[in-house]
Amino acid sequence: MLMDTLTSIRVFRQVVESGTFVAAAERMDLSTAMVSKHVMHVEKRLGVRLLNRNSRTLSLTEPGRVYFERCKTILEDLEATELELGSLGSAPRGTLRISCPSWFASQRMADNLVEFRSRYPEILVDASFEDRPVDLVEEGYDLALRVTRDGGLPPGLIARPLRPIRFFVAASREYLKRNGTPESPEDLARHDFVAIGNLDSLALTGPKGKIEVPLRVVLRYRSVSGAAHAVAAGIGLAPLPDLLFEDPLFNDVLKPVLAGYPLQEPTLHAVYVSRKHLPLKIRAFIDFVQERASRIPPPRLAAAG
Repeated sequence: MLMDTLTSIRVFRQVVESGTFVAAAERMDLSTAMVSKHVMHVEKRLGVRLLNRNSRTLSLTEPGRVYFERCKTILEDLEATELELGSLGSAPRGTLRISCPSWFASQRMADNLVEFRSRYPEILVDASFEDRPVDLVEEGYDLALRVTRDGGLPPGLIARPLRPIRFFVAASREYLKRNGTPESPEDLARHDFVAIGNLDSLALTGPKGKIEVPLRVVLRYRSVSGAAHAVAAGIGLAPLPDLLFEDPLFNDVLKPVLAGYPLQEPTLHAVYVSRKHLPLKIRAFIDFVQERASRIPPPRLAAAG
């Protein structure tokens, strides 16, 4: 019967991937004798020997190698079809674990998540805000929002670009009143800086090309969000992403300095594990953030002064 044949094919694949009949039996919750019967059923139906086996080892014959590769493709296609049919007419649901930079923990993000929940009430978003590249597989995340330059992501991941993120040197109004406004990149060396991580210099691009400026670091933060609060408190300057300048928490406090000398311009990506069949909850969130990112206009940056 067809069902028996499909089951036998699945058992044969598991035997090859597990390496032994005993291991395959344990993984499929069958007896070793039943696993052996399934393999013999396939061999009898095909009229060829698929496995060379003795009491200790097994190996694929040449026909077995060809059959195994074809079986793998057929079973994967069958599983994909079953998954696709099972999702038709059903709403995305389940817990969605995402990782975002610390400075995404903003009112804008909260508003976006409210909108996302109104569209997909059966998805529970479990968000972590931290400035480190999490291991999606090892740490059990479904998706990460990462700001990085091209080539800055590890291999084996799918990354959908969402929007460029511009960085500007930022200062508080109070700091600029006390210390004056830098008029050139060279002026930055005479100002206090809040460094993010191990930053010790800044690379700016001006009319004459790239300029490397050493920094007088007075405070280090390991998160962009923490550095933004320190700058808002008037401690010093720091390179900050454009989205923070319009955050309600900072838009009346932070000012861009030397906006005519751009810093790095990395890209915001939605990053997820390379999978053949993307769960609906992940697909829904990626489409949603792509849509929301396209709506964000460039920040209206007022000149410092």
